[in-house]
Amino acid sequence: MPEGLLLGHDVGTAGAKSVLVDLQGNLRASCYAPYPLRHPRPNWAEQDPEDFWRAVSANTREMVSQSGIAPADVLGIGFAGQMLGLVPVDGAGRPTRPAISWMDSRADGQAARMIRRLGGKQVFMWLAGAAPSGKDVICKLAWVREQEPAVYRKTAKFLDVTGYLTQRATGNMLVDRTGAGGTGILNHKTNDWDRTLAWALGVDLRKLPSIYSSIAVAGALTPEAAAALGLQPGLPVIAGMADIPAAATGSGALEHGDAHVYLGTSSWLCLSLRRPKNLGKYGIVSVASPDPQGYIMIGESETAGACLEWFAQNLALPDERAQASGAQGIFQVLDRLAEAVEPGAQKLLFTPWMFGERAPVTDTTLRGAFFNLGLEHRREHLLRAIYEGVAYNLRWLVDAAGTAGFACQPLRAVGGGAKSDLWMQIVADVTGRRVEALENPQYAGAVGCALAVGVTLGLYGSYKQLKQVVRVRKSFEPREEHRAIYQALYGTYRSLYPSFSRACRRLNQ
Repeated sequence: MPEGLLLGHDVGTAGAKSVLVDLQGNLRASCYAPYPLRHPRPNWAEQDPEDFWRAVSANTREMVSQSGIAPADVLGIGFAGQMLGLVPVDGAGRPTRPAISWMDSRADGQAARMIRRLGGKQVFMWLAGAAPSGKDVICKLAWVREQEPAVYRKTAKFLDVTGYLTQRATGNMLVDRTGAGGTGILNHKTNDWDRTLAWALGVDLRKLPSIYSSIAVAGALTPEAAAALGLQPGLPVIAGMADIPAAATGSGALEHGDAHVYLGTSSWLCLSLRRPKNLGKYGIVSVASPDPQGYIMIGESETAGACLEWFAQNLALPDERAQASGAQGIFQVLDRLAEAVEPGAQKLLFTPWMFGERAPVTDTTLRGAFFNLGLEHRREHLLRAIYEGVAYNLRWLVDAAGTAGFACQPLRAVGGGAKSDLWMQIVADVTGRRVEALENPQYAGAVGCALAVGVTLGLYGSYKQLKQVVRVRKSFEPREEHRAIYQALYGTYRSLYPSFSRACRRLNQ
């Protein structure tokens, strides 16, 4: 196998993770650059697209400098961007407004009108796989058209985060197949926009870019982009992929029925499939895989690690913060606190729906809560309940996949939460599945995107061959002595949703 390094970027909600990997999958350099997420109004979430480009540029220069490699050692580049983000740009590729995050739910009104226009939720699910919410791309596009007509007129193309970065690198405007699939208006048979569905929903396809395979070459690195990144111009840049498909690649869960879970700001369950399968009742939909021969089925939950971050910011004590070293240190401190609490947190339940929910229920006004809180509970019980509440939500997704015949056994685990042995064991105990935590799990998406570059360049025999270069750090088997505790609490957790949903709708609509 030839020598050389592959460059991958995973541009997420809180920051950009970047890696240089060799062809055996070894991490040769890695870097992380944070950037802000702004909430200018309730239910809004926006970011500056320039922050994305600054982050990947700084990360690339830092990795080249620290590793001591020559820029000529880099063989190609790939970007993975947060799924369902919207970046409107003018004809020169300049943003016409801030990027609208996947978390944003401003377009609930547009979603409701689209559902009515197509004859109701059941019809919509039959046509598109799942009914949209105010968090979906086509609804946000309609919001811009209705609420910001001047911006809409100025916008030449509505890109996603991956497409924006690829455009900055190559000058070409496009969307990869996984990003197009996330809109709900991709025709899986033709791999092009579904013109009939787009017309029915009022989507102007002239405002959408051309669709490329994730492992197609999108273009060559321009001199301007090369100068920003500290690389050689002319390097091949692949069309790339959304962050969930990138994590699926980096998890190694690439055969039919293979499953992985992600624990980061959000969480998700993702399965690789030969053919698309939608479970619209649970907000679980299929999109194209970066593997041209497959699909992935995704159930994404909005807040997971974000709930721990909330605890760290608001309830961690000064001496606990003092014990933390580095950005991740506080979570190691929280692990130790939660580990001292017995499983079940003395029957305290936490619902991790702190910014609405997409799956296993689609409900933008839903919010989190601690339930059954009593005088006997201490702050540590609240913390343990957060870990367990996220695991219950993942169990709900696993059970939903089970209704379609998927065992989800084992579960590969990626994301920063997969560094926590405590959280991995809780997920294993709650779901009843063996959990396989990967090496360098917080960089799985960037690694997956980098390895996809190798497929594009013909350095691997097939996409599924990438499974052979992904390594498991540690496996966690479910502990039977805790299964009964969690089984009973999980049933109560599931029963909370209907009444919580009604109350939150009254409060937050």
